[in-house]
Amino acid sequence: MKPTFTTELVTDEEAFAALAPAWGRLYQRCASATPFQSHAWLHSWWLSYGRRGRLRLLLVRDGGELAAAAPLMAVRRPLPALVPLGGAISDYGDVLVDDDQGERAVAALTEGLAAAARTALIDFREVRPGGAVEQVYERWHGPRRRVNDSVCLELPAVPMDELVARLPSAKAQRVRAKLRKLTALGVERQVVCPDEVDSALRRLLELHQLQWQGRKVTGEHLRARFCEHLVRSVGPMVRSGDAVVTEFRLDDDVVAVDLTLLSRRLAGGYLYGAHPQLRERKADVAVMLLDACAEHTRNGGRAVLSLLRGNEPYKHHWRPEPVVNQRLLLARRRTAPLLSAVVCDVAARRRGKELLLRLEQRRERDGGGRS
Repeated sequence: MKPTFTTELVTDEEAFAALAPAWGRLYQRCASATPFQSHAWLHSWWLSYGRRGRLRLLLVRDGGELAAAAPLMAVRRPLPALVPLGGAISDYGDVLVDDDQGERAVAALTEGLAAAARTALIDFREVRPGGAVEQVYERWHGPRRRVNDSVCLELPAVPMDELVARLPSAKAQRVRAKLRKLTALGVERQVVCPDEVDSALRRLLELHQLQWQGRKVTGEHLRARFCEHLVRSVGPMVRSGDAVVTEFRLDDDVVAVDLTLLSRRLAGGYLYGAHPQLRERKADVAVMLLDACAEHTRNGGRAVLSLLRGNEPYKHHWRPEPVVNQRLLLARRRTAPLLSAVVCDVAARRRGKELLLRLEQRRERDGGGRS
């Protein structure tokens, strides 16, 4: 017998909290899910960043069991829209769909989203290629558009020696020398047990602030609400195998802490803090962290070691593959003008960035010509 699905829109915060067990089972049955769709991450994010009356969780059930879920919230500015929970501190946005339920669950979720949207645009940011919400996009009957979002850089999930072997010979020799330097310094690493995760994360944020002192830093990482979210979410994620926290010690002192997030398909280094003395002693922190992250992929059957969002030059030293997240815009006929407004805004911002880049390149050329 084919499953009969029911759809429910949850707006109550206590009901969201109570969904943890069922949400966790659905999360395990969705191969494309990333840690940013776990209940621990999303519910904690809502407690730190959510606004009363804005919660919109669309649930599709097969009897009493969840078959699909779209974790959303309503926003009014700059346009009325339904957007994924997780906000700017989450590298991927998506829905959850039970892989075993097939197209009928996707159809029920799509119909539910169309009904929930009403006069709002549905705006899915930072969708990793292959995300579950792409199935919703393909079934959508109203106006829709796909535009590029952030770039993520990805490596194969292989041991560190294989990552080094991918590099040109001279660069590979330098990396091996840096690994030997870490050993000679006596840097030791240890995975933090679940009961000690909270204190390790607070140390991570202290070191993160210290390493960026006097330089431009992501301000949100220094705020109390971010600390509360991280401490509240990561402990349960460590216990469920969706995260690992690693401490690095030098002369018995914790000099660095790394948070790596894990899912069935990928591992990604999310945030770290490192004491400046590591660099003073000629320790290459990037090599140290990648070595630890590669170790976490060894036995998980994962295909990807993600460097997550950001196109920073130091990441390119490892010859990663750029993977562009997608922004999926879904509208009904009455909200088609909202979709057009967003697409025009995206195009204008892209042109502005290109113009600024050309101006900077011209200044560099002019400066070079005068020197």
